[in-house]
Amino acid sequence: MDKQIYGIVGSPVEHSLSPAMQNAAFYHLKINAEYRLFEVSADDLERFLDNIRLEKNISGLNVTIPHKIKAKEYLERKGSLDEHSLVLGAVNTIKVSGDGSLRGFNTDGPGFYRSLVEDLKFEPEGRNIFVLGAGGAAKAIVMYLGAGPKSISVFDVDKKKAGELKSHYGKYFDEGKLNIISDAREIGSALAKNDLFVNATPVGMNESDPSPIPKSLIRPGLAVYDLVYNRAYTQLVKDANAAKAHALTGLGMLLYQGAASFEIWTGELPPVAVMRRALKEALTKRGALR
Repeated sequence: MDKQIYGIVGSPVEHSLSPAMQNAAFYHLKINAEYRLFEVSADDLERFLDNIRLEKNISGLNVTIPHKIKAKEYLERKGSLDEHSLVLGAVNTIKVSGDGSLRGFNTDGPGFYRSLVEDLKFEPEGRNIFVLGAGGAAKAIVMYLGAGPKSISVFDVDKKKAGELKSHYGKYFDEGKLNIISDAREIGSALAKNDLFVNATPVGMNESDPSPIPKSLIRPGLAVYDLVYNRAYTQLVKDANAAKAHALTGLGMLLYQGAASFEIWTGELPPVAVMRRALKEALTKRGALR
């Protein structure tokens, strides 16, 4: 049997830790497969996905920034979606069937929720939550949390994107629970009323990046979840720790969403401990565990 190819499509992707995690899982379970990086611009995404249907040995993909919403829109036209990804409004996992047909899934929401509860020890039900960003990952998180929180506040510099999230949320839940912050100057007062702050922007991916919010807005006891996963301590997490807040980067979310993708592709139970160890080893090699 030919080696099966899996990979992650996005731009940029060179920072991705997914190859380390997924290839370790394939090796551990003796699956003849390889996970690769596919750097694809926004303009080329549709052409790339069209070609994937002709590639007999490509069996599955992860989708990352900035393609999660566009991939969902593509699959609505030229493939299919499971009900979960339809509600969450974004796709981060694609399964390629033997006939070349593509089906989209979303494991971001479940992966985030599991890490939030197991790693950060934060139960979101009945709590007030602030999400910075309204892109594909933010959309999946907000929709997966659904009606559970008491309220969800969202800010994005792209007001159109934030408005689209509000509209999508209102199709499934009480629209009054989702508050769109229209002015960046209102973030401080809004955050003061919330129990959890989620950074769903790319700010923090580069070592030189500042925190996406001023340190003065972080108070003791605030729960902080930074979706950035390619370093153990972003500036946001460092500021939160200094302020005696409870903070984590997105490594746990990466692990759990990746494990769920692995199961969708292979039908095998993912070796989570092996995948976690591979992620930590990859971060160590990069000198990012600091």
